Amino acid sequence: MISINCIIIDDEELARTLLETYVKKVSYLNCLGSFENPLDGLSFMKDNSVDLLFLDIQMPEIKGTDFAEIMMKEKTKIIFTTAYSEYALKGFELNALDYLLKPITFNRFLSAVEKFPRNSTKEADHLIIKSGYDLHKIDLTDILYIESDSEYVNYHLQNGKKIMSNQSLSKLISTLPNSFLRVHRSYIVNGQKVSGMKGRELLISEIKIPVSDSYYDLVKNALFQN
Repeated sequence: MISINCIIIDDEELARTLLETYVKKVSYLNCLGSFENPLDGLSFMKDNSVDLLFLDIQMPEIKGTDFAEIMMKEKTKIIFTTAYSEYALKGFELNALDYLLKPITFNRFLSAVEKFPRNSTKEADHLIIKSGYDLHKIDLTDILYIESDSEYVNYHLQNGKKIMSNQSLSKLISTLPNSFLRVHRSYIVNGQKVSGMKGRELLISEIKIPVSDSYYDLVKNALFQN
């Protein structure tokens, strides 16, 4: 059985303690940390490989769904833990492994953990983008940013070209490596292409990308904190 490295992010101490107890009961789970503040969890994830994240939704600093949108990593799976059922649809739109309603029983916890994929795959270095009847193979390093346009997204490339595809940003972010960040409801950026930040805008060459209030702290920590 593979070992799954996990962390817990929840602003309630009792909820964290319960999850820590459950994790200890599962031999193949390895808890690397438990965090009250999601920004502390974010800093930890920058420097450590995390396979599975147990994430609360209603937190003072930032909602777990917003955290997931910006920090969704291809190799980091998320199980939401919350007392509010109304966020379930949003949780599954973010490709969460599961959505656990508090109070959480151990059996329900275990059934969620068992959904973790056992076969890891090598991170891809390109995307296959369907645009109309055409297919485009694009290197990830060629993408500057991705912009939502109603029911479509536009891939803005380094060579100045733009490719339109029928996709949603929420589903797309879960397929991208962790160098790509959700910074606004309408934008995903390639963090490796960001040259600076001015006020509430990211700079990619001469292009200015807006950063919404709900993503500001996470973006600043992810891109500009040593």
